[in-house]
Amino acid sequence: METTVTEISDGIYRLSTLTDAVPGGFTFNQFLVGAEQPLLFHTGLKGLFSSVSAAMASVVAVERLRWVSFGHWEADESGALNDWLQAAPSAELAVGTIDTMLSGNDQAIRPPRALADGEVLDLGGKRVRWIDTPHVPHGWDAGLLYEETTGTLLCGDLFTQGGDTSTTEGDIVGPAAALEDMMSATSLTPRTAPTIRALADLRPTTLGLMHGPSFSGDCASALQALADDYQVRLDKALAEVG
Repeated sequence: METTVTEISDGIYRLSTLTDAVPGGFTFNQFLVGAEQPLLFHTGLKGLFSSVSAAMASVVAVERLRWVSFGHWEADESGALNDWLQAAPSAELAVGTIDTMLSGNDQAIRPPRALADGEVLDLGGKRVRWIDTPHVPHGWDAGLLYEETTGTLLCGDLFTQGGDTSTTEGDIVGPAAALEDMMSATSLTPRTAPTIRALADLRPTTLGLMHGPSFSGDCASALQALADDYQVRLDKALAEVG
């Protein structure tokens, strides 16, 4: 499988590998934040490390990587973590405090850097803010990164959908809802919709989806619509058990 590279906003690159995990294709995307201290968000599956690292090398030498981050511990987000840490001797894992406590201190071959909710990591030319999103879309340790200089939200599993489009200004909520109907991958709690609405308040200009195209339309409205969809699902589920 070949990993392709697309610059989705100034200095931020989508490293995408198309698989046949669902009919019509399913992408596994990592995001490289090009800066004085380059950062990779999502490590990718361990089995894809060779392809993804070769793609990254077309933009930044792998050994220059300074930070590795991801939203939560799951194979497609963290599986190749130690491969990256071995390939880049100065690289450190930077994830949320819950991530660090639950798994980082045990799983990473070097001590991780714990990021508090709202903490900003200055990469030199780029600034990424860690945002705690517990159980959104799933996992107590869940969190996202927001790159402040470009307004790019690296939104992990939010909006997960099939297909092989690299970028779009079209509908990303409908396809995400369709896949949610099939997979039921999102934790539905009273905090799901409000957490996503708080992300909309950032008014990002680009959304970097881990599974699906990067989006450059009305990002705040897309996030609000996604929150609406999950609220409807929660209300329906509560009515059914009530």
